[in-house]
Amino acid sequence: MEQITYQDFAKLEIKIGTILSVEVVPEADKLLKLMVEVGEEQPRQIVSGIRTYFEDPQVLVGKQCPFITNLEPRTIRGFESQGMIMAASNEDAFALLHPHVPMLAGSKVK
Repeated sequence: MEQITYQDFAKLEIKIGTILSVEVVPEADKLLKLMVEVGEEQPRQIVSGIRTYFEDPQVLVGKQCPFITNLEPRTIRGFESQGMIMAASNEDAFALLHPHVPMLAGSKVK
């Protein structure tokens, strides 16, 4: 395992976001397009490969999760992704991370 410095970690901007809408990315088995409120003027579009973990992706609407918000935007299947949702997985399970109490969208993860 490669270790990083605290200064490297501190470069990450992680905020709680509220998922406002979810769309299946056409012709992609794993991708969902999320519109996420992260405390900014406009919601962010985030494309994520989590579709296979949700029989009905609409259950994600209203969920709060941590998002990395200062990644360089990346185009995935023609859609610009402006961040990354944080999740945990192993061979047997997948889980999105959630705050245990409701938070304001844009709250920083420390």
